[in-house]
Amino acid sequence: MSAALHLLITLVICTFAVRPLATARWVWRAPRTGILLWQLLALTWVLCLVGSLFAIGLSPYGTDIPSACARLFTTAAEGLSPVHISVVALGLALLVAVLVALVMSWVAVSRLRHRHRSVLALVARRDPAGREALVVDHPLAVAYCVPGLRGNVVLSSGALDMLTDEQVAAVVAHERTHLRERHDLVLLPFTVLRRLMPRIRLVALAVAAVGLLVEMRADEGACRGEHAGALSTALRRFSVLAVSPPPGTLGVADAAISARLDRIRDARPLPRVFCWLVLVTGLVLVSTPVSFLIW
Repeated sequence: MSAALHLLITLVICTFAVRPLATARWVWRAPRTGILLWQLLALTWVLCLVGSLFAIGLSPYGTDIPSACARLFTTAAEGLSPVHISVVALGLALLVAVLVALVMSWVAVSRLRHRHRSVLALVARRDPAGREALVVDHPLAVAYCVPGLRGNVVLSSGALDMLTDEQVAAVVAHERTHLRERHDLVLLPFTVLRRLMPRIRLVALAVAAVGLLVEMRADEGACRGEHAGALSTALRRFSVLAVSPPPGTLGVADAAISARLDRIRDARPLPRVFCWLVLVTGLVLVSTPVSFLIW
């Protein structure tokens, strides 16, 4: 039961860390570090949940989890009660559900993006100003990117009319950061967890926090080209006039505009030593379930 106890304690720590981390302001000063910490926390939580079920279900064998799993399949669950077998089956079902949901969500989003690219090939045109973007004739303001190996930034004619050239360049830089750092892949596991556990408030908090950090990281990438003032103005205008981007894309419009504007105004980075301390803490957390599940 030592493995089960360690895994359950780590699971509780991860669960209680969600709310403080979701409301923390210091993470805004290092969005990339915050994103990585959330990924480690989510991975640890899932592995601990699955691992604790395996550890409890296989506890009658009195050995480590890998050896107990090997014995389970070689002896056809001999020595396990129906309750223990049910707990192991629950852990296996949870693991399979997460993996299947990941694959299905990726396939569904990929199909949406493929159809959207097909539509863009018919109705969009290259930006006449020479920016790396596609322009769609539409009176409403919209700006988004279509992630993929060959991602596209899409702007509406309404957005071009609303913004100055410098502001458009800032928006394009924002979307290019999304594409370059594949933020769609960052958000995918959290979206899957939200679909699997729609009624759990902590999961919703985690999804919202990661979504905000992703946008802040894209803002950070855009501000590197000295577009901070232009991006702030563009965000204010989008918060009033922009429409939601199509499904399967990442758009510049976001509900937490005020938080992003605060971050742009206060662009002080988090001390590097503190960033490394945060990452080491995340690695220590994830090492607990990995050590019990592999060794």
